[in-house]
Amino acid sequence: MYLLGFDIGSSSVKASLIDVASGQCAAQAFYPPSEAPITVNNPGWAEQNPQDWWEYLTHATRAVLEQSHANAGDIKAIGISYQMHGLVCVDSDQQVLRPAIIWCDSRAVGIGQEAFDAIGHDKCLATLLNSPGNFTASKLAWVRQNEPDIYNRIDKIMLPGDYIAMRLTGEVCTTVSGLSEGMFWDFAGNCPAQFLLDHYGIDSKLLPRLVPTFGE
Repeated sequence: MYLLGFDIGSSSVKASLIDVASGQCAAQAFYPPSEAPITVNNPGWAEQNPQDWWEYLTHATRAVLEQSHANAGDIKAIGISYQMHGLVCVDSDQQVLRPAIIWCDSRAVGIGQEAFDAIGHDKCLATLLNSPGNFTASKLAWVRQNEPDIYNRIDKIMLPGDYIAMRLTGEVCTTVSGLSEGMFWDFAGNCPAQFLLDHYGIDSKLLPRLVPTFGE
């Protein structure tokens, strides 16, 4: 029996296969062998193609199975860690609409600061536990403001780890921890941060279905 862990980084995708009986790492691999490309179309921008993450994952998975001689059917659980604060937009057919705006992209700094000032620092810190900043919600607001044709085609938005989970299962979902890192979660109300969505003019229907952080 094995457990498989993925780390979806901006430089590579890492895979580790753990033997449950011994608790030891049976195999580990990463792909690509050299640093993954980041597209910088303007100063401060940073984008990657989510399909590339999936391709890297398949290479890394194949490598750990070959190293360990494990049977894929003996993998009983998969865990995903990932680069935080990215934005993936998909349509109703689960097709990616634009390159992912990743964690180190700073295009939405001004948008987040405006929201912080307009909503109020005390309210944001008491509910979001942070400024809207340059996090995922602000990046989505940037898409709405600057790429309305793409925004209007969005069925769901996801974090990078959510995208990989979707590719593995066909299900579009996220977690409270995922929404919180994107500044979509109201900790005081224990619900999505509707006040921030309203400020940005974002429809809450774009948020994925919530599932437990640890579960099926």
